[in-house]
Amino acid sequence: LSALERQIFDFLGFQWAPILGNFLHIIVVILGLFGTIQYRPRYIVVYTVWSALWVTWNVFIICFYLEVGGLSKDTDLMTFNISVHRSWWREHGPGCVRRVLPPSAHGMMDDYTYVSVTGCIVDFQYLEVIHSAVQILLSLVGFVYACYVISIFMEEEDTYSCDVQIFKYLFIWRLQIVE
Repeated sequence: LSALERQIFDFLGFQWAPILGNFLHIIVVILGLFGTIQYRPRYIVVYTVWSALWVTWNVFIICFYLEVGGLSKDTDLMTFNISVHRSWWREHGPGCVRRVLPPSAHGMMDDYTYVSVTGCIVDFQYLEVIHSAVQILLSLVGFVYACYVISIFMEEEDTYSCDVQIFKYLFIWRLQIVE
């Protein structure tokens, strides 16, 4: 549900990189749930690997919005340099008052520099960081749970294979006695 909520707000901001990441995340979460329900440990292993990648992606998002290591939140990196769209929260955050300023003669009409945003209770970059931190927390919980489920499935598989082996030996031993 958290990934779906994040997907909606990334769609509103036309941020294509996070949209693609969220879409893949939703697909892999469904695959992991299916693997849990259908006793398919390989699907859960795919989820655990993706969970590690998802944590890495969200750490990158946090670094991007906090401008760590030379990253800048004002670049078009999240839109694949296709458009000048930014985070939806930039103009629509809690308490934000949005004013469109008239463009100068040298500017473009659709440039976001002509939008003035004031009075935000929480700046947009911190809202994006909170979203990523929640995703990291949920992914870590999911990772631990997935590892636990995999271990249970593997124990059951080992027990089952051991029971099958014992049954085969008893059956063969029984056949030898009968002959």
